[in-house]
Amino acid sequence: MSWLPTVIKACYFLAALLFILGLKRMSSPRTARGGIVWAGYGMLLAVLATFFLPDMHNRGLIIAAVLVGVSAAWWTGKRVAMTAMPQMVALYNGMGGGAAAAIGAVELIGYARSSGLLHAVPDTSPLQPEAWAVNGLPPALSPTELALGVLGALIGAVSFSGSLVAFAKLQGWMDKRFVFPGQRAVNLLLLAAAVVAGVLLATSHASPALIAAFFALALLFGLMMTLPIGGADMPVVISLYNAFTGLAVSFEGFVLGNEAMIIAGMVVGAAGTLLTQLMAKAMNRSIGNVLFGGFGAAGGEAQAIEGAQKPVDASDAAVMMAYAERVVIVPGYGLAVAQAQHKVWEFAQLLIKRGVKVKFAIHPVAGRMPGHMNVLLAEAGVPYDLIADMDDINPEFPATDVALVIGANDVVNPLAKTDPASPIYGMPILDVSAAKHVIVIKRGKGTGFAGIENALFYADNTRMLYGDGQAAVGELVAALKEIDA
Repeated sequence: MSWLPTVIKACYFLAALLFILGLKRMSSPRTARGGIVWAGYGMLLAVLATFFLPDMHNRGLIIAAVLVGVSAAWWTGKRVAMTAMPQMVALYNGMGGGAAAAIGAVELIGYARSSGLLHAVPDTSPLQPEAWAVNGLPPALSPTELALGVLGALIGAVSFSGSLVAFAKLQGWMDKRFVFPGQRAVNLLLLAAAVVAGVLLATSHASPALIAAFFALALLFGLMMTLPIGGADMPVVISLYNAFTGLAVSFEGFVLGNEAMIIAGMVVGAAGTLLTQLMAKAMNRSIGNVLFGGFGAAGGEAQAIEGAQKPVDASDAAVMMAYAERVVIVPGYGLAVAQAQHKVWEFAQLLIKRGVKVKFAIHPVAGRMPGHMNVLLAEAGVPYDLIADMDDINPEFPATDVALVIGANDVVNPLAKTDPASPIYGMPILDVSAAKHVIVIKRGKGTGFAGIENALFYADNTRMLYGDGQAAVGELVAALKEIDA
């Protein structure tokens, strides 16, 4: 069947088109669901086509592994709460990086075997078994393939261990930040040692000890690089490791000669890189500062916040918004924790029926991952035309009668504009403080995820509605219905 390789390559090409078109459709909330489906069909086509490779062996084992993986992903995907979606994304992204590193490990072990540093025993790997069948040795890798294989293994290993740490931080299993004196120097030495080991692997005969040391250093560097990063930077870190995983997969795809892996990896890598840059820009910080800047260490003595937090009850807050002309609702991670998105939309609908103009304001880094708040609001059925990005909504705050903040903290903190000593100084924020009145729903008087006091809560035009997000919004709904009765 001389035509089979051509058909397989055509399937890979079609899968790549589906990946790209799917990603394009994900750029809009209206078409995002369809984009995910298109990309899913592309991945299914690529996987099925791979099973027909002429030199593919161990199909039974591969099918069993795929079934186990799909079943586990289906079960966890159905059960995971929306609040846990960021850590699930971090975990799955880490698995992709680990898979790329595993492919690199197989190739390097095969390279060591061909160099005579490992016993030449027949290998049962499904990657290139037919070429190995003559003498039990893998085919020789070109210098370019070897270099890309090592680079992909390095990036994949860093993404794997780093993503696991990000998962642990988001899951609450690990402190937000772990720092110690000389940490940057230690991390730099780890990276340098991993790079040196990689160069030796790519330029000389690989030995089992050198391979093991290379992966141990890469995994340790990924872990140590992520430990000092605080929770407020997790959206950027998740995006960065997503880009790492894509690049690692693409490099290993080149080594295997698999076009689908090359294209899919490059698409993911490019998208992750662009998203990382956008997220860092939204925080007014460079990627290097996110990774090595020690977020949370102020550059001087912070400004003293004067005044006191002024509470308000739900009935008074409901009256303020019931007779307002414009209301802007600002959701944050607290809304996700309380699962209050459905109640918020119910409250917004009651306001709209009264003729109040309602909008939702989304900060680019609100929540724990890119697009977190958009997903929550879409889940509740909020129309896309009521959701505004930061740049679009900020000019409207001075004309807003009431801004309702639910669980957001750092992204509405005016210290980002007024206090050069604040760790978030220079970070673009939602100009909630410019509204005529501000109502903040918050569990208590504590600081946000970044551990920074919020001057907005002490402003003269701000009132605090303390309580669980869903319960507090439920009280607003009840109070508004009493007004309408």
